[in-house]
Amino acid sequence: MSMRKGSMEYWPHRRAKKQMPRVRTWKSVAEQGLLGGVAFKAGMTHIMMIDDRESPSKGTEIARAATILEIPKIFIYGIRFYGKKYLYRQPSAETYDANLAKRVGINKGSEKINELKTRSSEFIDATALAFSDASNLGFGNKKVMRFELHVGGKDVAEKLSFIEKFIGKEIKISDILSEGDYIDVTSISKGKGWAGVIKRFGVARNYRKATGKVRHLGVLGPWHPAKVMFTVPHSGHMGYNYRTELNKRVLKIGSEKDVSQINVKGGFLNYGIVKNDFVVLDGSIPGPARRLLRFRKSIRSSAPKKVPQINYISIASKQ
Repeated sequence: MSMRKGSMEYWPHRRAKKQMPRVRTWKSVAEQGLLGGVAFKAGMTHIMMIDDRESPSKGTEIARAATILEIPKIFIYGIRFYGKKYLYRQPSAETYDANLAKRVGINKGSEKINELKTRSSEFIDATALAFSDASNLGFGNKKVMRFELHVGGKDVAEKLSFIEKFIGKEIKISDILSEGDYIDVTSISKGKGWAGVIKRFGVARNYRKATGKVRHLGVLGPWHPAKVMFTVPHSGHMGYNYRTELNKRVLKIGSEKDVSQINVKGGFLNYGIVKNDFVVLDGSIPGPARRLLRFRKSIRSSAPKKVPQINYISIASKQ
C-alpha cells in the first residue's frame, strides 16, 4: 500500500461554502477596541528591513517576502447581544442603525438601544455588526458583505459604549491595528480542481511493470476490515478550503495617500492598483489575488511588539 503524505488534520477535504470566511475564536482583551476586520489580497512583493529577531542576522538588513492587503470601507450598522440562557450563545437581541440596515438588506425591526441598556445584566457579550463596501476597489465588487466583529472590554457595558461611538461611522485600519502587531488571517486557499492521488496526497508512483499503471494506488487496504478506510488516499477536489495562518506580523500600515509606496509598476497581477488603506504583512497567506479574507488579533502570539524598520519596498513590475 502506498504511504500517504497528506495531513489528516484537515479532513474531510471539502470546498468552502461561502466567500466570507468564518472566525470561531476571538482573543479576550480588557482594553476597548475592535479585534478584527476584513481585507482583500492584492499580491506579493519583497522588502528590505532590519532584522529585529533573536537570530544570527539580528541588526543587519535582510530581505523578506511580503503580502499587500487592501482594506475596503468598513461601517458598523448594529449591535448584537448574546444571552445567558442559550447553550451555544445564540443571539438574543439586536439593534440597528435604520439607514445602514436598509443598505445591507435588513428590513425587519430591532429593539431600541435604551431598552437593551437597562437589560445589560442579562447578556454575557456584545458584538458589532459591520459591513464592507468594496465598490471603489479596482475589480468591480459591488455587493456589500456583512460580518460580525468582536470588541475588547472588561464587561458588556464597556463593549456597548465603545460600539455606540462607531455606529454609522467608517472604520479605518488604524482604528484596529498598528505596526508591529501580530494577527491571524483566515482565508480560502486556491482552488485547483480535480486532482489525482499523486498531487493531492503525495503518494509514491508505482513501478511501470507492477500494475501497468503509474499514477495510482497499488492497493486500497488490507483484507480486514473488509472495507475501504477513509484514510486511504483517493482522487478528488483539491483546494478552495478554509485555512488560518497564525501570527502574521504587520510590517506597515498606510492610508490612500501612501499607496504610491507599495503599488508596483503596471499594477499587481490579476488585481490592479491599490486605492484604499492597505496593510503590508510579513510572509504569504492562502488564496489568490482578489480573495476576501478576515483577520483577528493573534490569540497565541507571545512575541513582544516591535515597530519594524523598513528600508525599501520593491515596486518593480511583477508582469
